[in-house]
Amino acid sequence: MDIRSITRPIIHDREALVEFAEALIERAPEIERDIALLRKSPTNPDIIADLFRAVHNVKGDASLCKFDLGVAVTHPIESILALLRKGEMQFSELLAEMILLAIDRLELATDAVLSCKPLDNLQLPTLVQGLDVLSHKSMEQMEIACVELIEAVTGFPPVIPNISSRAPRRPPPNSEQKNASADQNFFRSLALQFESRSPLFKGRTMRILRLALETNKIAKSPVNPVQLEAAIYVHDIGMMFLPESNWLKTGKMTADDKLVLKNHPGFAAGLLHRIPGWEAASEIVAQHHEMPDGGGYPNGLLDTEICAGAKILAIVDAFEAVMLKHIHRGKNRSVLRAIAEINACDNQFSPDWILPFNTVIRKTVEN
Repeated sequence: MDIRSITRPIIHDREALVEFAEALIERAPEIERDIALLRKSPTNPDIIADLFRAVHNVKGDASLCKFDLGVAVTHPIESILALLRKGEMQFSELLAEMILLAIDRLELATDAVLSCKPLDNLQLPTLVQGLDVLSHKSMEQMEIACVELIEAVTGFPPVIPNISSRAPRRPPPNSEQKNASADQNFFRSLALQFESRSPLFKGRTMRILRLALETNKIAKSPVNPVQLEAAIYVHDIGMMFLPESNWLKTGKMTADDKLVLKNHPGFAAGLLHRIPGWEAASEIVAQHHEMPDGGGYPNGLLDTEICAGAKILAIVDAFEAVMLKHIHRGKNRSVLRAIAEINACDNQFSPDWILPFNTVIRKTVEN
């Protein structure tokens, strides 16, 4: 296949490609659910047949709209599943992670093509060529090949431990910090109230807080950690002033849903701004959905206009959102796939903060 059809796909029929993207949003969860079932019953022929059919349908949809990249990603997966169906290959955790990662990349690539965004960060040639090689490997070679391909595409090892939901340790407050500590306890209680809105949110505040503080520390703490902590606690509180049907929605958001959601940073930042001493935290919250290229909200700020704390929060908040997306689809959290997606979309985040964030994740692996 011409490598340009992978790195620079041509849209032959935009309407058809939009239909493919919408169908993929529906089929991807089916693939995830089938793989989750196979993890419990790896030799079940009916589940293997369902998974083969789901991938085959994605390939067929891609072929119909002449989306060569979709065919290139799914064809070798289909070949591997055919071997699995014949009993010539064994299902494994690594194979499952590789298939799911490939489907993730296809979703990201399709969205990028439709949005006229670059595909360079997705490592698509490496993925497609690696999947093709994988489809010709023997059972004995498959595990090693999966490890190598996952690392080549994501830059991370296949298995990354879950991020701790325990509260990070705080040094005892001095006399000047006692009032701040009382405010922090109040902010934290608001965050836990937000978490109670859904069982899927359990532990999210401390996961985000731990990642944000450690990322800041790796970068020599340019952001006041006390202000950063307050921002972490409060950043999504504004959601509770919006209809739950908007922000607890599991399906695809409409344009109206997205417009309503854009109000939540202002509500939360306004709360902090009205409490003396938390102006910096208020700025972090107000800007945490801004993007370096000016494509964020609410004010379309450029990179140099966004404060460092907001840049950190943008990354860790997006990381948790990707983890939640996986849960909505009926599978366990995948730290690997979440960190891989953040890095694949790093043009949405400040490049100065992606490296410290990755360092924190790698330290998690080493520990």
